[in-house]
Amino acid sequence: PLIDVDDLEEFAVRPAPQGVTIKCRITRDKKGMDRGMYPTYYLHLEREHGKKVFLLAGRKRKKSKTSNYLISIDPTDLSRGGESFIGKLRSNLMGTKFTVYDNGVNPMKTTSSLEASTLRQELAAICYETNVLGFKGPRKMSVIIPGMNMDHERVSIRPRNEHETLLARWQNKNTESVIELHNKTPVWNDDTQSYVLNFHGRVTQASVKNFQIIHDNDPDYIVMQFGRVAEDVFTMDYNYPMCALQAFSIALSSFDSKLACE
Repeated sequence: PLIDVDDLEEFAVRPAPQGVTIKCRITRDKKGMDRGMYPTYYLHLEREHGKKVFLLAGRKRKKSKTSNYLISIDPTDLSRGGESFIGKLRSNLMGTKFTVYDNGVNPMKTTSSLEASTLRQELAAICYETNVLGFKGPRKMSVIIPGMNMDHERVSIRPRNEHETLLARWQNKNTESVIELHNKTPVWNDDTQSYVLNFHGRVTQASVKNFQIIHDNDPDYIVMQFGRVAEDVFTMDYNYPMCALQAFSIALSSFDSKLACE
């Protein structure tokens, strides 16, 4: 089925259709003075015959105490105040937990009792944990996303305070109306002396950053996968109930996380 991306803003937050894997590619651009520190990441949808359609761009903000990525539907405008700002990814001080927001209003920055619908939604939270081997060996990732209602629409989660956030709900085991996902545990391969996952040809280079996200109830259903195909090129595929903004942000967190990379 041809995936309609005419309205990028709408497409970016729309869950993938059931039964369709949306195949994308992320390129990392390190050119320029400070790009080594602050590369720009571009997400493209892969079409047949090698055609690509631009979806999203993300870049880390410079003067931020914690990692803070702005995500835009315009590859040339990555400003917070721009029309194209669609969401952001922010980490905790340790760089081990991340939250993805849409472009709504931060409840801490508003004094008036705003319309609930203008408050920002939390679209995902990502937690990285070291494993028993410390930094050697596969990481543990937990991804918490809002659940779906009976009409297959995303439940709207708009926290007004710290206790209502996705991370707080997950930590307090209050998982009603949220979905908890994990990375699939790679299997040790004696031939290559490394941990491997089967990406069915979508990933060609071994990397500690490669991962697949699954639900514990159905480990064969890959909600999202991400992996390297060249120095600065990665494939990113996602399925229902994830959307492009969630998947792209999860990928960005894995570039950034102190635990996700050697």
